[in-house]
Amino acid sequence: MRLRLFASLVLSVSLAGCASAPGRPKAEPDPPPDQVLDFPALYSANCVACHGRGGENGPAMDLANPEFEALVDDATLRKIITSGMPGTQMPAWAQSAGGMLTAQQVDAIVTGMRKEWAKGDALAGAAPPPFQQPQGGDMHHGQQVYQASCASCHQGPSREQITSPLYLSLVSDQALRSIIIAGRPDIGQPDWRHDTPNGAEGQPLSAQDVTDIVTYLASLRNPAAVSAAPTPIPPRR
Repeated sequence: MRLRLFASLVLSVSLAGCASAPGRPKAEPDPPPDQVLDFPALYSANCVACHGRGGENGPAMDLANPEFEALVDDATLRKIITSGMPGTQMPAWAQSAGGMLTAQQVDAIVTGMRKEWAKGDALAGAAPPPFQQPQGGDMHHGQQVYQASCASCHQGPSREQITSPLYLSLVSDQALRSIIIAGRPDIGQPDWRHDTPNGAEGQPLSAQDVTDIVTYLASLRNPAAVSAAPTPIPPRR
């Protein structure tokens, strides 16, 4: 019995010694949060709650939409991540704007998005309307185009929220424009080229049509609803 106990102690000491033996790899400590540059880790920690796993099916824009990736350039993506998007729940993420991400981490997110979700032929050679929403749209023309091209899908109990002042208080003009142009395939929203029900191709919306639809929707916002909408809180460490 004593011999068996002694052998067990010797084995335990030997194993403990192996753990610190020369040449044995040591477990690397986790890097500090501001040194993480791995895109999946950054996206999971900072983006997935709003933009969904895999960049889709979240409450915010589906970043995995190749048309959206083709519509917006790197500088604009970097600016949105850095400074947030006024009029939406998208906060500023960069440390320079009060957030928690370094400039290198913002760049890693942009690069990762492009690598994961951008496709060179996403627009099939078509030229979409410009990304930026200009001022001075025609609200009345926008209402006419909305009724002709959008209302058939956005009316009824399940989708009438598109014209709800509460919904519009949470989405900016620029976000509306992005959705109209690039669509949201994850929820069945067509792009600017497929503006008829059931996915049938219709007359593509012109750049002016898109501008005017956004102007019309913006006119439906209730200022009281906008002021009562939650204010995005910048992420903190």
